[in-house]
Amino acid sequence: MPTPKVYETERLFLSPTSADDAAFVLELLNSPKWIQNIGDRNVHSLKEAEDYITNRMLPQLEKLGFSNYTLIRKSDGAKMGSSGLYNREGIEGVDIGFAMLPEFEGKGYAFEAANKLMTLAKEEFKLSKVSGITIKTNKASQGLLEKLGLKFSKIIQLDGDAEELMLYELEL
Repeated sequence: MPTPKVYETERLFLSPTSADDAAFVLELLNSPKWIQNIGDRNVHSLKEAEDYITNRMLPQLEKLGFSNYTLIRKSDGAKMGSSGLYNREGIEGVDIGFAMLPEFEGKGYAFEAANKLMTLAKEEFKLSKVSGITIKTNKASQGLLEKLGLKFSKIIQLDGDAEELMLYELEL
């Protein structure tokens, strides 16, 4: 497989998440808002974080050429959050997602990264549709999806999950 590309925005590098990011992924997956809004992924050690990256993120990157990206601030190299395009069972089109560590929220980084991924989805990955899912109480994610141009479509449930999710969609 060719080396995955690192993408750039004004303030960020979007680097494909790799095993080198395990400590960061461990912190992000256990941050309060991740657990509240996305759910507990039962990743509680560095080894489990490495396995999560290896088994959940890298196969899609190898197969489709896109997956999860670690958001790195250009000014100081801080790993601040993640954003990605996910081929998710039960969702038509590719699901765009984003999450930030608490100290980096509210500064426009998630929008900057997700907006870049929307452009890449259309121009580089040649996708025809991007979707987004969020829980009903996550107003910040709903607002960001709408700012990206996605429109609320319907309430869905993913296989094996009792929680109702709001599905947003945009034809590219």
